[in-house]
Amino acid sequence: MDALEAILRPVAELLNRNIQESTPAKELCKDLSGTIVAVRVRNTALTAYFLIGDETLDVATSSSKEPDVIVCGSLITLARINAKSSEAAIRDGSLDLLGDARLADHFQKLLNHAKPDVEEELSSLIGDVAAHRLSEISRGVGRWGRDARSTMSANIREYLQEESRDVPSRYETDKFNENVSTLRDDVDRLEARVNRLQENL
Repeated sequence: MDALEAILRPVAELLNRNIQESTPAKELCKDLSGTIVAVRVRNTALTAYFLIGDETLDVATSSSKEPDVIVCGSLITLARINAKSSEAAIRDGSLDLLGDARLADHFQKLLNHAKPDVEEELSSLIGDVAAHRLSEISRGVGRWGRDARSTMSANIREYLQEESRDVPSRYETDKFNENVSTLRDDVDRLEARVNRLQENL
């Protein structure tokens, strides 16, 4: 067993424990039984193979059989991926998907049912109160990060549009597009007049 497989083994055990506690997850396992899903980290040699059985899954770093589905993306994209974000990630190219789309969709649903509740897992290690407080802090930091990014983006946009005038405002862009449309229509009308004059001559 290599180092990566040693790291993945506890993950598989945790997923399997949650699969056993979820009827939809067990049904998805049966539907996917025999399926191999390869998850590759882009621009690295890291690949995890999910070998799905009747009611469990195994994780390995190699497979003698070709995978039915290959999912490839950056480590950050793969870590953040969920049912809602996967379609957007595929559209913008940050996630590549090869193979049977139906199997990939069912695998995504299986992981959603099997993924651990972080707060619950922490509570078994550090206690309920501390785990709840740590989760609240984590959510608060996440919200702060999103708000800070949104505020910074708005401030930069306002500076570029209003202060430095390096970027046109939305109104200026719309007005420019309107003027271009008017000019195009005028040129079309002028061309039609010229053509009529040439025909008359």
